[in-house]
Amino acid sequence: MDRRDEVIRYVQEKYGSDNVCQIITFGSMLAKGVLRDVGRVMDMAYGEVDRIAKLVPNELKITLDDALRKEPRLKEAAAREPKIQKLMDTARHLEGNIRHAGTHAAGVVIAPSKLTNFLPLYKSTGSGGELVTQFDMKDVEGLGLLKMDFLGLKTLTVLDRAVKLIHGLGEEIDLETLALDDAKTYQLLSSGRTTGIFQLESRGIREYLRKLAPSAFEDLIAMVALYRPGPLNSGMVDTFINRKQGREEINCYFDELKPILESTYGVMVYQEQVMQISAALSGFSLGRADVLRKAMGKKSPELMAEQKRDFVDGAVDRKKDRKKVEHLWDQIQQFAGYGFNKSHSAAYALIAYQTAYLKAHYPREFMAALLTCDRDNADKVIKDIAECREMGIFVQPPDLNASEKDFTVEGTSIRFGLAAIKNVGEGMVDAILESRSADGPFGSLVEFCRSVDHKQLNRRAVESLIKAGAADSLNVGRAQAVAALEAVMEATARERKSVAAGQGSLFSGEDDSLAAFPLPDVPEWADKDRLGFERDVLGFYVSGHPLSDFESVIRRFTNMDSRKLGEIESSRKVRMAGLIRSCKARTTRAGKRMATLLVEDQDGTADMTMFPQVFEQYYQVLDTEEPVFIEGNAEVSDDGIQVLIQSIGLLSEWKKNNTKRLVLQIHPEEQGFSCLSAVRDCLARYPGDCPVSLFLHFDDREVEISVGSSFVVEPTDELSAELGSLVGAEAVYFE
Repeated sequence: MDRRDEVIRYVQEKYGSDNVCQIITFGSMLAKGVLRDVGRVMDMAYGEVDRIAKLVPNELKITLDDALRKEPRLKEAAAREPKIQKLMDTARHLEGNIRHAGTHAAGVVIAPSKLTNFLPLYKSTGSGGELVTQFDMKDVEGLGLLKMDFLGLKTLTVLDRAVKLIHGLGEEIDLETLALDDAKTYQLLSSGRTTGIFQLESRGIREYLRKLAPSAFEDLIAMVALYRPGPLNSGMVDTFINRKQGREEINCYFDELKPILESTYGVMVYQEQVMQISAALSGFSLGRADVLRKAMGKKSPELMAEQKRDFVDGAVDRKKDRKKVEHLWDQIQQFAGYGFNKSHSAAYALIAYQTAYLKAHYPREFMAALLTCDRDNADKVIKDIAECREMGIFVQPPDLNASEKDFTVEGTSIRFGLAAIKNVGEGMVDAILESRSADGPFGSLVEFCRSVDHKQLNRRAVESLIKAGAADSLNVGRAQAVAALEAVMEATARERKSVAAGQGSLFSGEDDSLAAFPLPDVPEWADKDRLGFERDVLGFYVSGHPLSDFESVIRRFTNMDSRKLGEIESSRKVRMAGLIRSCKARTTRAGKRMATLLVEDQDGTADMTMFPQVFEQYYQVLDTEEPVFIEGNAEVSDDGIQVLIQSIGLLSEWKKNNTKRLVLQIHPEEQGFSCLSAVRDCLARYPGDCPVSLFLHFDDREVEISVGSSFVVEPTDELSAELGSLVGAEAVYFE
């Protein structure tokens, strides 16, 4: 995905720069964008225009007229304020017009002579000022010119990065010469643990891989070809799996067809097989067989009837039973709508095998490469980190003294890359690495600000590094570092100017006073704030997670997380815990409010919907930043999995309201009277309505005592922690 420009340049050099160029795209003035553009021209305050634009529902291809019908607040604002009415009227006149020109990321047109003989060109306004077509891709195709799409494939970049990491360890690996019978690779594929594996990540195909248990490369080629709506709905996939597992008899119809159909257990999977069958059975030439393939692709009854006559007569002429041949033709005709090109499937399967091989044999290098390629997509990184956790690989936070630009392997763990931190540009990362390489590790915040090229250093970027935890190794707290940053940067800037003017350090004297720059004495951020800042600059949590404090509750009371949710096959009741990452409320045609939510847990995200009746009951919870507990129905469809919420509440409140009793396991003879006395005093400090049971363990017996009549408590984490410090954390739990 990062070398497509080289391919496009190659094509321009090969066919001539006058004959080749990229294709233009046109950006339109859509509902939200046109409001902001018009508001800017009308010199309205940004905040006011932004407020109006945000009232437009987040729906694909929505128009302003649609928005006015669906969002009453938009209509009310226009009716109430003449300026907003003017904004809306002007925007509606301009909506849909072309706003700007851009360049298609992948589209390239190749002409037999100069492009100006066929169409007008346009010089883009970007820094390169490259020539592109003035016609968009549909018009270019309409002219009859050759349009190519050069698609950048992320997986090829992942493979390339992983191999470079492996070579960095001093190990040699050549993906082009991998043996295609590696048992460890097929074991990984058969387990369905295919996160990051090309073409094999979806919920459905993982389930089929587990059922199929592929043991040869041919199985993998077939799986890639079969996992499409037609074969799935026709039952071909189940037949293929049953025959592979020996549960169904393999039928190759004629002895001549065994070499053709053996590898797919008698199931016609590929177009090439039909061509080979027609040649072997009916004497078709390969050119004639290709005519049959094309007829199958067009699904024309007239063409297929003509092909049937030639196919059956050709086989009968070669002494084959007509009824048996006609039965085979019926199978071919049924297959016609599902046939797939084997060469295409084999190429995909090879890349899938290569990624699976690396994941099986070099899991840390593979996951580090995957994280680097996914670093701009927070949802994918959350899933990748969850996969690392599942694989027993620890992802260490970023570190100014240890991280490289990209994710790297560090011992048995993966180290976070500096370029994955928001607001930190590649120029600054290069400057940090260059300074560290020349002068060694940074010893303090002052030393860091002194050493790194000041042209690349800016406060926003350094603050992001601190919030991400990258400056923790500088022996300074995050809150302290942020509080001191402005003063430190000003002091180092003054020193730099002084040195440039030939005056030496402003902090002259025997000691380097700047090195001992006093840092403010400020309290460290609370865990909640620390994690919140991490998420702001990374898009996810690294050093912890807000749900970590509720792990025991989540383990006891939920039956689903986002990872398991992505793999369920049928609708079912679910109980989940998570954080509301986004909430989009809208008004139905009946004028009632509903909402769609994106809920995040430690394994990824889940899409959820709250219909009007539920919204009316629980809407007040939707603005919270606290973890929530959700009960609902998971609905599985072709579009994915959606949780229809039935109830939602704060996880802390849910825990409190659904705790039946507090249990303490105590050993009186070991812990003594003073411990029991401290337990009693602790319980008294947390009055509530939750009963308490003591299990007293003696050498010869165990006694259960309910003290609910004397003590009823509020089941909080603070109470649990305090009791844990007295009798041991494992001896305290809520039921």
